[in-house]
Amino acid sequence: MAEIRYSRNLFLRCINVIFLFAFTSFYIQIPGLYGENGILPARTQMDIKETDFAAKLQKKPTLLWFASYLGLDTEHMMDVLALLGMFLSFSGFVSQKCCTKPIFAALWSLYYSLYQVGQTFMWFQWDIMLLETGFLCILLSPWRQKGGSASSGGGSKKQTASSNTSSPADYINFWLVRWLLFRFMFSTGVLKLSSGCPTWWGLTALSVHFESMVIPTPIAWYFYHLPWWLLKLGLVFSFFAEIFVPPLFFCPIKGVRTTAFFIQVFLQLALIVSGNYNFFNFLTIALCLSLLDDDFFYGEGKKSSALKRFSKYLATIVIYAAVIFAVIKLYGVKMTPAGIIEFKINFKPTEFDVSLGRAVPILAAVAFCSLAFTCLRSLALVFSQTGSTVSKVFSFFSTLFYIFTAIALFSDSLVPFSNLHPATANTTVHPEIRLFHNKLSHLHLTNSYGLWRRMSGVGGRPEVIIEGANNVEGPWVEYHFKYKPGDVNTTLPIVAPHTPRLDWQMWFAALGTYHQNSWIMSLTYRLLTGSKEVLTLMDVQRNPFPVKPPRYITASLYHYSYTPWEARDKPATWTRKKVGEYFPIFSKEHPPLLDYLRNLKILQDDKKKKSQLSTIFIDYLNGVRSAFAVMEPTYLLLSLVMTGIAIIMFGSLSPSSSGQSKQQQQKSKKKNK
Repeated sequence: MAEIRYSRNLFLRCINVIFLFAFTSFYIQIPGLYGENGILPARTQMDIKETDFAAKLQKKPTLLWFASYLGLDTEHMMDVLALLGMFLSFSGFVSQKCCTKPIFAALWSLYYSLYQVGQTFMWFQWDIMLLETGFLCILLSPWRQKGGSASSGGGSKKQTASSNTSSPADYINFWLVRWLLFRFMFSTGVLKLSSGCPTWWGLTALSVHFESMVIPTPIAWYFYHLPWWLLKLGLVFSFFAEIFVPPLFFCPIKGVRTTAFFIQVFLQLALIVSGNYNFFNFLTIALCLSLLDDDFFYGEGKKSSALKRFSKYLATIVIYAAVIFAVIKLYGVKMTPAGIIEFKINFKPTEFDVSLGRAVPILAAVAFCSLAFTCLRSLALVFSQTGSTVSKVFSFFSTLFYIFTAIALFSDSLVPFSNLHPATANTTVHPEIRLFHNKLSHLHLTNSYGLWRRMSGVGGRPEVIIEGANNVEGPWVEYHFKYKPGDVNTTLPIVAPHTPRLDWQMWFAALGTYHQNSWIMSLTYRLLTGSKEVLTLMDVQRNPFPVKPPRYITASLYHYSYTPWEARDKPATWTRKKVGEYFPIFSKEHPPLLDYLRNLKILQDDKKKKSQLSTIFIDYLNGVRSAFAVMEPTYLLLSLVMTGIAIIMFGSLSPSSSGQSKQQQQKSKKKNK
């Protein structure tokens, strides 16, 4: 079996970077989202009428229950958890020694604790995917990193791979990462067609997507104005990468998996440059590393014969040629005499439904066979290893443990995977497995995935525009957000990997009514009372009421559209048209509004006494926050990454690492003699 030590270590360090993005971005927004004067105070989620600590922890499993023991309130305890997550993830990023089970167990516990009180601002697929990935990292990472070059930032790739061989369990746990990648990509692709959305079936979705995405980048405007046939080609490629390529993740031919890696990475890079999907696409790219082994990074250790290499290349070409031919036939790809490529789906929704019903159990069986083969090879590797009998016995039982764990997680994941088709939901999965999944679903060890089932924004993207005034008759002045569309002359931003959760939730609010988004009433009240914490989440530089908050607030629904290509030299990016009222006029003394917020426990009269809190600890945490608040969030995240890279580079050039390389050179000379 090819070594995966370097691939595994690289994956673990990448996940630490993703955790660093997630914790840092979340930390910046805690006061405005979850503070006492925030939109959805986190203390409302901790209001459990239980006196026993164990009972509280069982009903709401979160480390925030330890706040009282530190003399902190819920908000500042969230600061502690986020800062600790930032420290641990940064440590794992700069040093391989910190990529261990205890570290990842801590990262998972910290993020899960914050997720428990995150409410609607944290109910996104990238959050649950990070939780699932973090749990797999606990299984994949060692208890401690062994060897010099594998543990530190220095050393070449060959030295890293040669100094530490892969353990048998690594192959099993890395397979689970690949299975997660498959479920996410395949589910995302098939749900677009199973939804019956006419834009997906008409291959016109990209003509809407680049305009209706949550926070477009400047490139999205240019992508939107591409020729229609090129947009359709891009959508066909998306279906190719999401539906047809993922089953090849389990192909035993290395070249097939490597090609799949490049296809998936290309798709994710296209999404990164066109849309600000925070750390989601970076996390997906990290998962794609499970398709590679160490030979990809430093070449094959033992050169195979020319005939064997040629046969592998030929098999890879034949397999992808067959897949591409199937895509061409199914999507009616043909060239017109005028040199334009035309597309038309050549299968009906009923035919797709039948095919999906057959494919889900077949793919589950293929994945199980791949897992069984990986487990058997891992067991064989145990007995082929050199070492003492004690070490072999320990390795055998350790591998058995991970085999049973992998089978349990695989069985659990079949529940959300089988839900891709109603006919397979009950036939593919045993009822006992479904019961097991329901009991553990709150831990998000396995999840269901699928993005953008139906394309919204056809005919113009809806946007909620909030306005304030000191008189009912006006004049009404618009509030501006940091990133979401508002002022038509504002240029499109670059936000990722930062996650502006309020801007994202405003996009979802525009798709429904304010009755369906109770949090927006709290946002309205915070603006009426001039909450500095909430205003920090918005564009403070263009606050229409910098001295005193307005007496009245209302909101209107607009439809936004990109300016035409002919106006590309003009400052305006959008054109907009008012559709109607989103919610009526409110004031901070409005009785129904106050009663509504009291029922949600957002407003309360019985606040804790200040004497119960540790003022010294809180002052220290507030000082740390002030230091982080100086820099714009996106630049802050990028500066942390650049700092980590600088530390890694400095470590690789340090005298200790050069001394290690000299020792290795001397050992190799002795072996040659």
